[in-house]
Amino acid sequence: MLAFGAAMFFTDYSMTPQALGRALEERGFESVWAPEHSHIPVSRRSPWPGGADLPKKYYDCMDPFVSLTAAAAATSTLKVGTGVCLVNQRDPIQTAKEVASIDRVSGGRFLFGIGIGWNAEEMENHGTVFATRAKLVRERVEAMKAIWTKSKAEYHGEFVNFDPIMAWPKPVQTPHPPIIVGGAFPQGPRRALRYGQGWIPIAGRAPIEEALRAFPQMAAEAGRDPAEVEISTFGATEDLDQLRRHRDLGVKRVVVSLESEKEDTILPVLDRWAAIIRAAKAG
Repeated sequence: MLAFGAAMFFTDYSMTPQALGRALEERGFESVWAPEHSHIPVSRRSPWPGGADLPKKYYDCMDPFVSLTAAAAATSTLKVGTGVCLVNQRDPIQTAKEVASIDRVSGGRFLFGIGIGWNAEEMENHGTVFATRAKLVRERVEAMKAIWTKSKAEYHGEFVNFDPIMAWPKPVQTPHPPIIVGGAFPQGPRRALRYGQGWIPIAGRAPIEEALRAFPQMAAEAGRDPAEVEISTFGATEDLDQLRRHRDLGVKRVVVSLESEKEDTILPVLDRWAAIIRAAKAG
């Protein structure tokens, strides 16, 4: 059955994570997602993949782990996910602790959406080299997996290197929360098949149905069972026929992108989606 999530850049002028979380849970949504940008450099050399002008909410968004913890505390069944966490800009040891902590606080409801990022200047301010960011992310993910699953973890790579450490808490979910890898076809699914449990592309920026048809063969070539790598899509539209086509092509979750607005704007949108969710569940 198709699951439905919603994503919002939480800001000081949007709905609060608590209010949105409760509203989503009441309307049958499965999950809430928070994106991440630590800052946006004024230079703006890097083009935004979504168009010419970068929306203000990218500059203004709150830390996703703080926002999602608030949403988790205000709900009981709603899953909370990063959509996506910029692992290339984060220390892996500290991030492993944040992931395990929010999984504990939420009772095992955390979804670890990650990406390699697009803003070169933002990464450079964190000491990350744009050209090698994909390998850096892979090593940091591998290192975090070791921290989550071993009592004495160590990792030795080109970019990440540490001798045995002890770090708790461990996540509730075993062996760890699902790692859902963002990115366009074909690089995104390749990374997901290499070290993830899910792939989450943005539906409106690529010929997504062509990519969905190609995914099972990619999985077979990578030695993975396609059923082991759950596909979600960001940017769902209110087109029930399209949602059903994507479901039939293997999509397990669709995520609605919401504007950073207050209840008077967002709740009517969620009410429309609640009707779509009911119709989708009915067949």
